[in-house]
Amino acid sequence: MDYKDYYKILGIDKKASQAEIKKAYRALAVKHHPDKNPGNKESEEKFKLINEANEVVSDPEKRKKYDELGENWQQFEKAGHQPGGNPFGGGNGGQQYYSGNAGGGFGSKEGGFSDFFEQFFGGRKSGGSQGRQSARAFKGSDYETEMEITLEEAYKGTSRIIQLESKKLRITTKPGSYTDQLLCIKGKGAEGSSEEHRGDLFVRIRVLPDSKIIRKGDDLYKDLEVSLYTAILGGDILVDTMAGQVKLKIVEGTQNNKTIRIKGKGMPVYEKADAFGDMYIKLQIMIPDKLTEVQRELFKKLQLTT
Repeated sequence: MDYKDYYKILGIDKKASQAEIKKAYRALAVKHHPDKNPGNKESEEKFKLINEANEVVSDPEKRKKYDELGENWQQFEKAGHQPGGNPFGGGNGGQQYYSGNAGGGFGSKEGGFSDFFEQFFGGRKSGGSQGRQSARAFKGSDYETEMEITLEEAYKGTSRIIQLESKKLRITTKPGSYTDQLLCIKGKGAEGSSEEHRGDLFVRIRVLPDSKIIRKGDDLYKDLEVSLYTAILGGDILVDTMAGQVKLKIVEGTQNNKTIRIKGKGMPVYEKADAFGDMYIKLQIMIPDKLTEVQRELFKKLQLTT
């Protein structure tokens, strides 16, 4: 029975942090997952070893025991210790059983661990006879992905089809979705000890910037160009909002950069029926860059009267 270097199997340093272990394990488990390598026996064996290694090094107690004995396992075995006894002290010689995937990993089939693991961690019954592995229920790892949507889609709600382990899954967003919102789809993560113990899928929403509208919470901000004549004389103009066009009244003598609030024309408040933010329109007075002779004379006359 050969010693198994679990750190080497996961491609990590012996001083790796739990975060580094988790990252390395996830990358390898995804690469060698049976769903991605159907019929590939080599990948299947690697997947089992990866889970076996993760089972130990992601559990602080098991990792400590493994590090203490390590490559001295063969000397320990030659010293006459019985498989299944407690190789780490305690004096009770009691059985130690595999207690599930402590790392919250992609899942392992019962009986999929090596003889080294079973003897090292008491996976066999006392006296060396093969015992049934007692695996407790464990939840599979969670998956996370990102979904990009436009501001208009965030306003109305939308859906996307994503590919997950050779299966297509429709992700639907509600009106008012926002950047960094995390949707949880139960039971669509990695395999656990059973189908009901599968992990979850988390979908992080990212709302793409809009070229004309800025979003701040549930409120929307927009610059709007207004002619000099409308600003001076007043009048009505049409404004495009996410809900369609609305008429905006410009009062006589409106100044540049004036901001007008249009109540209830912002974003839907997420999961609150009939609740909306506001829209703020910042007016940009357009100064004509070219005047006709008639216009020039009229402005001169106006200048003399003010």
